[in-house]
Amino acid sequence: MKGVELYGRVRHAVQIEGLSHREAARRFGIDPRTVRKMMMFSVPPGYRRSKLAVRPKLDPFVGIIDRILDKDSRRLVN
Repeated sequence: MKGVELYGRVRHAVQIEGLSHREAARRFGIDPRTVRKMMMFSVPPGYRRSKLAVRPKLDPFVGIIDRILDKDSRRLVN
């Protein structure tokens, strides 16, 4: 993952200095597609999952756990 400092420098070069994505990529030694992605977000977006995590052992019990936690939280309030 690219550092926040590099992220800011690339965005400054493109937005303020007027460099093209290709020129910025050359200057900073990164791929032009990376420059394009950096320009889409004002801060690095971080890791994003493409699909939900699979929990084959836990999923059947999630409803039971939620009910237990709900009952427990209501008991503490009363």
